[in-house]
Amino acid sequence: MPIVSTNVPYHSNTLRQNLNLLLRTYPFLNVQTVGNSVLGTPLYVIKLGRGSKKVFYSASIHANEWITTPILMKFVEDYCVSYTRNSTLYGYSVRNLFHSTSIYIMPMVNPDGVDLVTGNLAVSSPSYQKALHIANQFSSIPFPDGWKANLNGVDLNLQFPAGWENAREIKYSQGFTRPSPRDFVGYGPLTEPEALAIYNFTLSHDFRLVIAYHTQGQEIYWQFQNFLPPNSRAIGEQFADSSGYVLAETPYNSSFAGYKDWFIQNYNRPGYTIEAGIGENPLPISQFNEIYRDNLGILVLGAVL
Repeated sequence: MPIVSTNVPYHSNTLRQNLNLLLRTYPFLNVQTVGNSVLGTPLYVIKLGRGSKKVFYSASIHANEWITTPILMKFVEDYCVSYTRNSTLYGYSVRNLFHSTSIYIMPMVNPDGVDLVTGNLAVSSPSYQKALHIANQFSSIPFPDGWKANLNGVDLNLQFPAGWENAREIKYSQGFTRPSPRDFVGYGPLTEPEALAIYNFTLSHDFRLVIAYHTQGQEIYWQFQNFLPPNSRAIGEQFADSSGYVLAETPYNSSFAGYKDWFIQNYNRPGYTIEAGIGENPLPISQFNEIYRDNLGILVLGAVL
């Protein structure tokens, strides 16, 4: 019987329960805590494999894009099952992958925001009331469905030192000059514990490639400004071929201060934002099977190429 929940809203309690059961079932898994959220929720990283090649996948940096978490968690489970059975995923031997590549996965970068959007944060709690107060100042953004930020009202994917000042100028001109459900860059780069955790974790490893999962649009963003890391377009084209998604240029107003932007700038190595699924966020869980099927090739190829 599958462990990972793929048919219900997926929040931080679900993640913890799934991780505990996966660890008991597959003792070769490695799970560590690399920080804590604003509310003190652990930020987990899962390690698959023991190879010298290292890659890193992340999900749910935006709260209302929580469906990306079960996508990565289902991949973790399928990887474990395939390893145990000595079988393949997307045509590749998982045993071989286990020994060649270490895949690090941060399945929920923004657990507090996810809990808010999925109804796992009590309406009577001070944290919910704080978020509601912030949201009431932006009445055009639906609450809680339009919430992307962490519980301080900071958009975590606008927190990285890669054109942060440009992002601030763009977002301030759009009216996001204070804590907001989305698009507030914060009062400086890396002010938020979740952003700082993924930043420090990345600095402590030698990743050859990173993939950041978002929704929606069925697009793959692979560039940051004029940086063209070796093989980044070729790998992106293989991702596009395997998924049916479009390899695209990042829209200018969204092209600064993101995690993959900083990774590309800092390391000159391939970094990708995957905009999974199609529709309006939060995407319904009914899209899960289609999104997972489209992205399995990306998740495997990211560790192979």
